[in-house]
Amino acid sequence: MNMDQIKGKWLQMRGEAKLQWGNLTDDDWDKMDGNFDKLTGYIQEKYGYNKEKAQQEVEKFRLSMDKKYAENKEE
Repeated sequence: MNMDQIKGKWLQMRGEAKLQWGNLTDDDWDKMDGNFDKLTGYIQEKYGYNKEKAQQEVEKFRLSMDKKYAENKEE
């Protein structure tokens, strides 16, 4: 997904991301507004991950969302 697609699906993705990263507050999610770089920073801060670990977690999530929404598109 490109950034425009992510912004369009952010509310749907946000719900799934909140399940994965429950330590992040609604205020944190509002401030991110679909920005995965900001998500990486918040994960570092709230979970104590180093930058590389946080980036890996976010990339894994992004790829799972790409796959999910690609499958939904085919239906």
